[in-house]
Amino acid sequence: MPKRAEKPEWARVAEEFEASGQTQREFAESRSLRLSTLQSWVYRRRRQVRTEVEPPVRLLPVEVSGAPVVEGVPLEVLTVGGARVRFASGTDVDYVARLVAALGRATC
Repeated sequence: MPKRAEKPEWARVAEEFEASGQTQREFAESRSLRLSTLQSWVYRRRRQVRTEVEPPVRLLPVEVSGAPVVEGVPLEVLTVGGARVRFASGTDVDYVARLVAALGRATC
């Protein structure tokens, strides 16, 4: 673009770049444009399109709570030897670990 282009013309050029599939450098060289000028107008166009399309971010208050405790659902451990141990949620983890270890020794 040898002469100084007006804003609507540069907006059109920026749109053409977006549709071209070329890099900014390739596009600028193919049109004999200064790369920095093209980059400026592409940036402006993207910023304008983003504000036109995207609604403003709206943050909502949240309350974080602990994980729900599921009562009455049995848990299960299957040992390497094939023993299946079922126990209620809330059972002492150390007890289950000792039981599984003992079953592992008993099947060897």
